[in-house]
Amino acid sequence: MRASGVRYLLGKGVENIWKNRMMAFASFCVLLISLLLVGLSVLVSINISSMIGGVENKNEVIIYLKEDSTDMEISELYGELVRMDNVAEAKFYSKEDAFEDMKDNMSDYEMVFESLGEDNPLVDAYRIKVDDITIIEDTIAHISTLPNIESIRAPMDFVNILTEFRHILTMICGVIIVALIIISIVIIANTTKASVFSRRAEIQIMKYVGATNSFIRIPFFVEGMVTGFFAGCVALVITWLGYDALVELLTHGTNVIAIFGMTSIVQFEDVAIPVVAAYLIAGTFFGALGTVFSTRKHLNV
Repeated sequence: MRASGVRYLLGKGVENIWKNRMMAFASFCVLLISLLLVGLSVLVSINISSMIGGVENKNEVIIYLKEDSTDMEISELYGELVRMDNVAEAKFYSKEDAFEDMKDNMSDYEMVFESLGEDNPLVDAYRIKVDDITIIEDTIAHISTLPNIESIRAPMDFVNILTEFRHILTMICGVIIVALIIISIVIIANTTKASVFSRRAEIQIMKYVGATNSFIRIPFFVEGMVTGFFAGCVALVITWLGYDALVELLTHGTNVIAIFGMTSIVQFEDVAIPVVAAYLIAGTFFGALGTVFSTRKHLNV
């Protein structure tokens, strides 16, 4: 096809949007709502995962050392801990620091501490954080084989509940997102079918006068592609502004949301590039694809 023919078909596709603006607007709205539903669901899922990850990062395993451990042995144990794959960080927690913290937290029992005098019943310890709590049992089992360890305290009940909770939420969010995608595709297909059906006479006339299938399809393809692209642009702007406003509202009360682990909420700038690409590509793709499949039936004259 010559360049002039391509320009004509592209111009015809853009012109059809204005000529059939009511149906084009209906397709635009359906695409817009579908993109918003799926896009916001994905963002919610990402934030839920991030918040749970924030709670996971607060989990701490305490390793109590044997009372007769020497400074050299304590230092060697530190080297063993930081070299382990699943250990994110390890901090030494001396028995003196632990005793002072106990005094601060139990200020009502001052007489008890005074009766102890200089005696410190506590032992030195290491506080470690793990990268992946789903394999924390294996990590603890490995740590327990190291020398000079008296005992290990880990919040296993909480870890098990959190892991199961994350697994369930991931499944629920995945099912919701897939369901929304399927529903959106069906709605978009039906809307584009209605748009093409309203112009079936035009398609049939072009077919009778000898127009090829490609010649008929290209303007519809361009129309759907342009409509989908603008729907993606508007969905992106609405999502960006709405998401930033919601994040600002939630992060305004920092002390409150910190309790629920929401300080790890994802900023839009962190996911802006994939979100922009997803909205524009998905809008353009589904807008164009819907018209291609919808014209097939009417080309069989």
